[in-house]
Amino acid sequence: QVQLAESGGDSVQSGGSLKLSCVVSGLPFGDYCLGWFRQVPGVERELGAIAGISDIGTTSYAESVKGRFTISKDYAKNTLFLQMNSLTPEDSAIYSCAASQACGRWSASDFAYWGQGTQVTVSS
Repeated sequence: QVQLAESGGDSVQSGGSLKLSCVVSGLPFGDYCLGWFRQVPGVERELGAIAGISDIGTTSYAESVKGRFTISKDYAKNTLFLQMNSLTPEDSAIYSCAASQACGRWSASDFAYWGQGTQVTVSS
């Protein structure tokens, strides 16, 4: 059974930092592309990954987070990370990790497996 479990969400002040984690089980971690998506409650989820990392470690970022967020993964721990710096209230959302075999495509529709999400709240 494939499972993706996020953690690390919290409430922080504007300018602060958080590091999200996503433990992946039930699939060959090294063979999948992984991404982080976010959704504001009551609003449709952003169509594209805000950050993605390919099976070989190539990273991709949405313009809205480039230079502030860093995606990484630990093969030994089957864990995906998202380091978020210089957070603003506009970053407040539920953050979800997802896995895809369609590497290089970062649309939500390309991702077959999803976690439940973790809440990030940034206050001004």
